[in-house]
Amino acid sequence: MSVEFDFGGEIALVTGVGGALGSAVANAFLEAGTTVCGSDIIEPNTEDFLLSDPDSVDLYQADFSDEEAVAETVDAVVDEHGRLDYLLNIAGTWRGGTPIHETDVDTFDFLFDVNLKTMFLASKHAVPHLRETKGAIVSVSARSSLEGGDGDGIYRASKAGVRLLTETIAAENLGAVRANAVMPSVIDTPMNREMMPDSDFETWVDPKDIADVMLFLCSDAATVTSGAAVPVYGEV
Repeated sequence: MSVEFDFGGEIALVTGVGGALGSAVANAFLEAGTTVCGSDIIEPNTEDFLLSDPDSVDLYQADFSDEEAVAETVDAVVDEHGRLDYLLNIAGTWRGGTPIHETDVDTFDFLFDVNLKTMFLASKHAVPHLRETKGAIVSVSARSSLEGGDGDGIYRASKAGVRLLTETIAAENLGAVRANAVMPSVIDTPMNREMMPDSDFETWVDPKDIADVMLFLCSDAATVTSGAAVPVYGEV
């Protein structure tokens, strides 16, 4: 059974739009008729920018760990399009491999900046506009954020923060803005295949499938869902 959504006339902002998941989310919203605005620190038309057609979205190159850049980007989106309906907080990354007592503080700062601060700042500046449209936020947490583990505790903590901020935003904006998070495990991306070449790729989740869940969470079909952390790690 196929499901189609019609988001025609609505505006979405996707952070981390140049990454594997960000580009999949942008494409899913484009196919649903959304006008997609995308932000990324990476320049388009470079090897690391994976969105196949950068011209299909309105691009805003910005560092979303910098509040001034975030404020300027959100304001520019609203000035250009007159509204904001959806915020998709995709910007994020993974680092690990060392126990806490061997982890550099720079790694802590980096992961909390990229994974949590970007989500906080984007949401902070988008919420006033989303309240006007009764819009929605979907952010990316992680399955591993549900418990501690060996070697990537800082990553897990930053993604746990995404879950808790999601619940807080949902509670603070009842009836005005819905906020949910998805929790992937290993996503089937070129980078992950390169980092883990001996893994069973068949058990990994396609970014397109995660994008479809995020599309659903923004749709009228999910109007009773807010403050949720939705598993998107397949049947493993």
